[in-house]
Amino acid sequence: MYQIYPRSFADGNGDGVGDLVGMRERIDHLVDLGVDAVWLSPIFVSPMADFGYDVADYCRVDPLFGGDEAFGTLLTALHERGIRVVLDWVPNHSSDQHPWFVESRSSRSSPKRDWYVWRDPAPDGGPPNNWLAQFLDRPAWTLDEATGQYYLHLFLDRQPDLDWSNPDVEAAMHETLRHWMERGVDGFRADVVHLIGKGRELRDLPEELRGMTVVAIDEPFTHELLRRIRSVLDASPQQAMMVGEVYLLQPGQVVRYLGAGDELQLAFDFRTVHVPWSADALRRVIAANQAEFAEPAWPTFVLSNHDQPRHRTRFGSNARARAAAVMSLTMRATPFLFAGEELGLEDAVIPAARVVDPDGRDGCRAPLPWTDAPDHGWPADAWLPFPPDAGRLAADVQRRDPTSMFSLYRSPLRLRRERAVLRRGSFELLDTGAELIGWRRVHGADATVTVVNLSDEPVDLPAAAAGVLLASSVAGRDRLEQQLAPDEAIVVDVAA
Repeated sequence: MYQIYPRSFADGNGDGVGDLVGMRERIDHLVDLGVDAVWLSPIFVSPMADFGYDVADYCRVDPLFGGDEAFGTLLTALHERGIRVVLDWVPNHSSDQHPWFVESRSSRSSPKRDWYVWRDPAPDGGPPNNWLAQFLDRPAWTLDEATGQYYLHLFLDRQPDLDWSNPDVEAAMHETLRHWMERGVDGFRADVVHLIGKGRELRDLPEELRGMTVVAIDEPFTHELLRRIRSVLDASPQQAMMVGEVYLLQPGQVVRYLGAGDELQLAFDFRTVHVPWSADALRRVIAANQAEFAEPAWPTFVLSNHDQPRHRTRFGSNARARAAAVMSLTMRATPFLFAGEELGLEDAVIPAARVVDPDGRDGCRAPLPWTDAPDHGWPADAWLPFPPDAGRLAADVQRRDPTSMFSLYRSPLRLRRERAVLRRGSFELLDTGAELIGWRRVHGADATVTVVNLSDEPVDLPAAAAGVLLASSVAGRDRLEQQLAPDEAIVVDVAA
């Protein structure tokens, strides 16, 4: 799965903001890379207070990105090239400009008043409970002076929370899913979906969890809602899939959102987004991920996304980013690639005058460079500055270079397509010593071993990796050596 942040992928109309026409013009890049599906971060109508995660109309594409017609053309073009399409669905909250909320806040007697979470002030006139909004470090409640009640917003005050305990809200949100499935969409990424089942009690959190409100809400009602959402997805001809952003960090929490195979099909495990370049730390995270998502569950593996620093920046070197690519694409998991990681992009340095995201996420959202020309293939000044070394790392430059990061990503992606063992094989962590991590995968008579050297020194090849080299993160490596280079990852064909 390849995540596209639409504003930053490719500009097709010359306004400096990426759009659907630009995406269509760059489909060859996706095909050459070898991805199976794309996930488009929000493209729905929005005032863009949170760059699309504040939805004002769940059933229309924002004209900024080209509108409904441009989306239909893109969807057809991607399907014709064998690429499935997943949309970012934001069920926890809408924009305060959504007609539902405009009507809801119009009066206490509005028919849609209870479509959102409204509460009377506390006895002291303050917020109804002690929850804090993510990013803001202030109450997750805003007082509406006209009606004298507070509304809940776990994020920006322009993103009021929908009340999923109201059956009318649930039915309306189901209809938004059906709308896009009827248009041929293959699935959805569900934004902070673990928050939708807050219920009606809204109890105070323990004092030590107040600043972590969005990762502390883990209510049983959400699972009831997810089972009904799953029934809507399964009823579509394409049996649409859903991957959930379940931002819970305690062991065993995330996998519960798959239910007994009747809730989400996939859920992000964000421990991999925060792990440092350390053999011990990575081994612990991978072991936990594989144990918790043991059969019949299925894990995801993600190193970068639009909310976190790119792993090239986090890990600190190009060699480590190359090794991480081989690691992620040979894991027992569905790998999610964030657009630009196949180019080895770092976070951009954003001057103070050009900062647009108050939470500091602009760097990882920098535009993709397509050419080494001064404009990097963008027909106008892009909405954010380009990442470092944009000319050298431009997609067109890398596609011509067999040693580039782009060429490296193509290799294990091709192997995944050709070898069922890398898609469906069992998984066994190997005892490879303190500096290495390694695993063996088996499917029928086919077996592979992946080994990663996370040290700054060459390390002897472990006996378990004896075989035929299939891929290495070191450019130009075409045969197995007796030692792994510093920060090298290899995939080896071994006896089953």
